[in-house]
Amino acid sequence: MFAATLLRVTRFLLVPGRGVPFGNHWSRQWARRRGFTWAPEPPGTPVMFADRVAALQSVLVSSEEPAVLVAHSAGCLTVAHWAREHAGPVVAALLVTPPLVEDAPRERLPFRSLLVVSRDDPQCSFEDGVAYATAWGGEVIDAGPVGHLDSSSGFGPWPDGEKLLARLAAE
Repeated sequence: MFAATLLRVTRFLLVPGRGVPFGNHWSRQWARRRGFTWAPEPPGTPVMFADRVAALQSVLVSSEEPAVLVAHSAGCLTVAHWAREHAGPVVAALLVTPPLVEDAPRERLPFRSLLVVSRDDPQCSFEDGVAYATAWGGEVIDAGPVGHLDSSSGFGPWPDGEKLLARLAAE
């Protein structure tokens, strides 16, 4: 059902957080699907946002095809940094549990976004997640008590995320 609902956009760029997601992490599972590409590949060690932004820009300019960004954790901040400096064929973004970083970009994103916020994320309070969504011009998705929405929080498969992505791709 997931693939059948993705009608308008066929390019999905997965923007990882700081580390390499475990094999059962939802983003790793999505990366194995046709049309999904890491942008950049998950890092093995922390790298500067400038390097991540440059890698995302490189993948984005490799095609004029519209893209939906799917970012987790620090990947959300990579997207915000990218949007501050670049423009491109991004039509929407699914931003999942960004960590609280005081100097994170707070400018409105130039594309639609859904920001998934957890009620008990150890890296960002619900209120701070809502503040990000407000600053970025995104819609808040209250995910409930899902931790950081990663493997250690019990997320391998994430069917609700698939529904959100299908919604973004079809709009």
